[in-house]
Amino acid sequence: MTQLSFQLYSARNYPSLPEFLSKLSSLGYTQVEGYGGLYEDPASFAAHLKNNGLSMPTGHFGLDQLKDTAIALKTAEIIGVKRIYCPFIMPDQRSEDESKWLELAETLAELGEVYTKAGYGFGWHNHDFEFHPTTSGRTPMEIILETAPNIEWECDVAWVIRGKTDPVAWFDKYGDRITAVHVKDIAPAGEKTDEDGWADVGTGVVGWEELIKKVEAKTKAQYFVAEHDKPSDPVRFATQSIANAKNWK
Repeated sequence: MTQLSFQLYSARNYPSLPEFLSKLSSLGYTQVEGYGGLYEDPASFAAHLKNNGLSMPTGHFGLDQLKDTAIALKTAEIIGVKRIYCPFIMPDQRSEDESKWLELAETLAELGEVYTKAGYGFGWHNHDFEFHPTTSGRTPMEIILETAPNIEWECDVAWVIRGKTDPVAWFDKYGDRITAVHVKDIAPAGEKTDEDGWADVGTGVVGWEELIKKVEAKTKAQYFVAEHDKPSDPVRFATQSIANAKNWK
């Protein structure tokens, strides 16, 4: 793994974005990953990144943002994004059968054509719900990847595990689609309940020191993004995570 990026959603409750970007830079981060709430003023955001020696090669854009292709493309251009990932849909956009998943996959396939034609990588970022089988037996993740065969996958490994499935089996099957991974850790059962059971990278039960080798061997991941969905202290999370990642051989 060449370097660890940082998903800025993990610091969404930090009072000052410029101050936090400065802290990331001082810790040795050179890359971040943005999310939809940061793009209101992309030129200002890009300036803050540049001032702290940071780049943003990957970005999360919500489905509604992606459908406004002109604005999304301009935002990505200003910030310097190389790969765009759709990160989430609400529960009312999901279905127990395949119907809404097929609709989503077809939408992603259409959007993917626009963004890839413009020179961007484009794909889906998972949570756990994509691994709960539909009434047909197929999982939403399979439906998405098979119905939209040209899109990429940013694999959030810890959410795959929380989806009660083996991430390595997914690497084996779809590794050539995985162009980025979220490096997230899970606390031992019953611990870190105030942080929704997530842990700083390298301090939980995922076993990243060994798993990262399988990511590198079995996927085409170019970006490795540290994330914690609910850290009580984002500076602690950023500090601990990059320190542990530097020890991985």
